[in-house]
Amino acid sequence: MPHFAAILHMERPELNQEYRPLHLEYLNRLEQQGKIFAKGPFADGSGGMVIYIADTAEEARELAEGDPYVVKGVRRLELHEWKI
Repeated sequence: MPHFAAILHMERPELNQEYRPLHLEYLNRLEQQGKIFAKGPFADGSGGMVIYIADTAEEARELAEGDPYVVKGVRRLELHEWKI
């Protein structure tokens, strides 16, 4: 099954902590559904990355765009299919 790297660039750091619980809850729910391969923040604080498992690029985009960080404009999404 294809994997997609969602790079989440920090855009509004002042809102990061406010939306972090919703972001983590969203990712945990998807992880339980088998839709996440890996996830975590970047050490330099510039954002983070989520590796989604999806059948299509459209599904991966839908999953990534549903993240509260993206919805609320806290992070800017950059999505790429990852060939592993």
